Amino acid sequence: MTSRDFARVIGILFLAVGVLGFFPGLKFPPPPTAPQLAVDGAYGLLLGLFPVNWIHNLVHLGIGVAALRSLHSISDSRKFARGLTLLYGGLAVMGLIPVLNTIFSLVPLFGHDVWLHATTAAVAAYFGFGQRAENMETRERYRRAA
Repeated sequence: MTSRDFARVIGILFLAVGVLGFFPGLKFPPPPTAPQLAVDGAYGLLLGLFPVNWIHNLVHLGIGVAALRSLHSISDSRKFARGLTLLYGGLAVMGLIPVLNTIFSLVPLFGHDVWLHATTAAVAAYFGFGQRAENMETRERYRRAA
């Protein structure tokens, strides 16, 4: 899988999750122990696991669009993966800090979101920083340079 394939998969996944987050039938009410949000519109647990609200859904849609826009070139796809690594790594850490796990009562980042954000950051790091350019990507660079 190339960095471009990664961006394509992330784009489709995040667009789907962003849209699904707006369907009330796919969300369960948050438990009584869940932090209260100042922006509680569409607040619930997506699929009973992941806390979301309408701002969280819009962020997913924005990341999905950014991922699909990065498909134009290999360097754009790698830059997207690097940015996603930094963003989601930061969100995973924020989810562990009680004061920040709701981004000041705006977006829920607690519970299962923490491990999901950490996993997303780790996979994005592989495609953004760790993976060497594959033969197909190298051939594409030479073809574009010619």
